[in-house]
Formats: sequence, C-alpha cells, structure tokens
Amino acid sequence: MAMAVGAPDDDEDAMNSTINTTPLVDVMLVLLIIFLITIPVVTQSIALTLPKERNVPTQTKPENVLLAISKDGDIYWNTRRVPDIETLVSELKKEAVKEPQPEVHIRGDQDARYESVGRVVVACQRAGIAKVGFITEPPPNP
Repeated sequence: MAMAVGAPDDDEDAMNSTINTTPLVDVMLVLLIIFLITIPVVTQSIALTLPKERNVPTQTKPENVLLAISKDGDIYWNTRRVPDIETLVSELKKEAVKEPQPEVHIRGDQDARYESVGRVVVACQRAGIAKVGFITEPPPNP
C-alpha cells in the first residue's frame, strides 16, 4: 500500500510508488549480450568425417584367432590359458606371418578392466596383426 505524505494538492512532491526498472533492464541487456557472444564459441567444432560402421555377423573361419579375456584379466587362446603377454606376442607373431593373415577376435568379459583388453590389443599390434575385432552380444530386443 502506498501512502501519500504531504498536502493532497501538492503534485510536485507526490511520492512515486513504482519500481524503477531501468537497472533491471540494463542488467538483462548485459546478460543477453554475454550469452549472444559466448554461445557461438561453445557450439563450434572441428569438421570431421566420422567412420560409418555397421554391425556384421562374425564370420567364423578356422584360421581366425579367438582370444578371450576373463574378468580377472586372464587371457585365453581359444580355451588354453596364455601365461603372460610376452608369450601371447610370440604366438601371435607366428600367426602374423601366415598368408592370408588371420584375424584376431577378442572377447572381453563385461566386468574386465579396460587395461586388460588394451594390453591384448597392444600385443596384437606388436605382433603385426592387421585386423583386430571385438566380439559382443547384441542387446536384448524389448
């Protein structure tokens, strides 16, 4: 509620009971300018051509190498446990010289550490294997 102080006929000294919105408008305009300047900087990105991949069924060939990694980080060549990475590299080097070079398919346990899978991929690279693939299960259909 507003209350007028003074004589009712005194128009010059009448109290203004409205809110001065000029500072509010100034702040809002400054914020608008800041957002207009910063949004294009945030949305910029480098133009890339991303690879187009599709899931294809695994073509099981007898010459393919199937490596499995358990959740504990143990490495298995088919069903035989490989004791260490150096043994794996030496066995993969024997396979890498064959013509045509076999593909390596890696099956990693869902709970396996990325480090364990990464060591196997590096071992394939050290052995000179050109094709390394990962075997996954498709998601269940709802």
